[in-house]
Amino acid sequence: MEKYPQIHWRSATGLAQQDKKTDTRMGLPETDESRASSLLSAARAIGLKKSVLFHWKPGFIWILSKFFARLIYKKTNTLWNLTPIRSAETFLTFLALRVVSALASRCWNIPDWQYGTHQNYLQRSRRRVNLTQKVLTAFSSLSSKLKTRTSLAYFQFSGFERFSRAFFFIAIIPSLVSACGPTNQSERAHFIEPPKMQQTLAASGLKINHEEASWPKEEWWHNYRNPELNHLIAKALEDNQNLKKAADTLQEADASVRVAGAKLLPALQSDYWGRQSRNPIRGVVASYNPLQGGLEKTAFFLTPFVMTWELDFWGKNRAALEAAIGAATAQAAEFEQTRLLLTTSVARAYVRGYAYSKQLEITNELVSIRKELLNLAETRFQTGLDTADGIQMARSDFESAIRREATVRAALTIQQDALARMIGEGPDATRGVFTKQKGLVLSIPKLPKHLPIELLAHRPDLAAALSRAEAAAERIHLAKTLFLPSIDLSLASGIEASVTTSSMSLLSSRLFTPGASGFSVVPGFHLPIFQAGRLTGTLEIQRAEYDQAVNSYNETLLQSAQQVADTLANIKRANTEFEAQSHLVQAANNQLELAQARLRDGLKDRREILQEQIDLLESKFIQKTLDGDRMVASVDLYQALGGGYSDGPNPLKPRPAPESDPLTPVVDKIQSITGG
Repeated sequence: MEKYPQIHWRSATGLAQQDKKTDTRMGLPETDESRASSLLSAARAIGLKKSVLFHWKPGFIWILSKFFARLIYKKTNTLWNLTPIRSAETFLTFLALRVVSALASRCWNIPDWQYGTHQNYLQRSRRRVNLTQKVLTAFSSLSSKLKTRTSLAYFQFSGFERFSRAFFFIAIIPSLVSACGPTNQSERAHFIEPPKMQQTLAASGLKINHEEASWPKEEWWHNYRNPELNHLIAKALEDNQNLKKAADTLQEADASVRVAGAKLLPALQSDYWGRQSRNPIRGVVASYNPLQGGLEKTAFFLTPFVMTWELDFWGKNRAALEAAIGAATAQAAEFEQTRLLLTTSVARAYVRGYAYSKQLEITNELVSIRKELLNLAETRFQTGLDTADGIQMARSDFESAIRREATVRAALTIQQDALARMIGEGPDATRGVFTKQKGLVLSIPKLPKHLPIELLAHRPDLAAALSRAEAAAERIHLAKTLFLPSIDLSLASGIEASVTTSSMSLLSSRLFTPGASGFSVVPGFHLPIFQAGRLTGTLEIQRAEYDQAVNSYNETLLQSAQQVADTLANIKRANTEFEAQSHLVQAANNQLELAQARLRDGLKDRREILQEQIDLLESKFIQKTLDGDRMVASVDLYQALGGGYSDGPNPLKPRPAPESDPLTPVVDKIQSITGG
């Protein structure tokens, strides 16, 4: 790493020391030591600043900079006599050096870490150096024989000198441009395989469906057997605003497909236009032809047939169409994802609201019992059977029950408001949703047999991510075709006439005559030679977008597997806790029955019976919470399994490979020659 700046110094020193001989050969005055020192300082500064380049490139940049600077110096010297100004050429050389080195470093763009890791590139660079040195030696021998012509004006060059200078540029410019080619393209992002989930599925404790149609149906919410839930989801699918917006976006994507497909066919149009003009008396036209000054002209053009057609030799327009189709397919999958999120959100809100409505009934009973215990405590205090402490404790429990009732009622109201928004209505539309209690049947789908592999076909978000990657791969192909020549064809046929008069009626005698008809056939051939890196930049942008799309697909795949695993864990946890809590409820109910039997036998008083009822209601309150958790976990599993979506791609379909097409080696070669 440290030897390269030293090579820069030696190259710059050798070139600076040869300036005097070169100046004499080019017909310039000899340079003094101060100017040579300045040039050497500039070379050192640029050489050290551009130390990321290989050792031959600063010398190559120096040669080009000196050449252009001397051309400018000699041209300006013939006009303004800059010879007495010793710093003129120094300034021009330094300026040209900065410009050329900046452009070259941008084209080569080789970071420090590539030293020593690209021996092949280094060997090719040394071969280029040897070739460049041979060309410069040949040019030097030629220019030494052509001292008689020292003017820089091109028309004053002799024929042989023109040939020698043209040969110089033909030999040097491709060497410079070739350095702007692609440098060690990184490997494209690759698709990962579906993650393994055998142990996770086995640990879930759920049954695996070995039938072919083992995935949830499209209207999976009917499995809960609740007509009210079915009505709410149907209303949401019809009137939800976010779903309508997603449908509008899908229509826009479909329209983009039609726009992209139109480029594959010829375009036909008709042109009709007229013109009435008057030439100024002392205008430009009159200065060339005085007879035309002040005259009025009338012209009319009828071109009923104009056809333009770009011949799609390299599949550019086809790739644009495929990219648009991929984007539209992704948008369709995203629409299904929005639909899935809407239905599952409605189901969750209803399930939670259902659980809160049951808990609200329990809290109402708790408030009534706490009120009765408070009344008993006050009666015992008034009769002298108990102290005032019993009243304070009963009042505290009563107030706690009221606060819980208010909390549950607010939670229920929030779920009702959420349902109203999702079905596209105001808050009042769902105030009576849970007044008529309709039972909910727990529905947990069975696990599909080929769960990890077929997630792609049943997860809309995963299918959308894959379609985005496929569209990005097509855009890479489109960007590659921009390096290749294109051919288009333009056909036009019509009639036209023009007359020097102020009356348009005279056109009719000339317009609709055989002599007014005409046609044109214009084939076009377009070949990009050097675009200053624009085409290369466009290609690299599309490659980066493809890598991002592939990585997004991989992340979505891993996230899908995680959602399934997390949902299975939540279902197992909720079922275990619900079963345990159900046993506690049964034990509390048995305890209440024993207490009631003792009350009838006179062994218990009313306060103990009420306390047993409170314990039973508290256990039921927790049970309803866990029952709601089970319902929500089952909805989550339906969502993790795709919610009945089945329009995804075949999981065994080959993944895009944009760098394996036959255009890639051709485009790489063109890049190495022209630089894009």
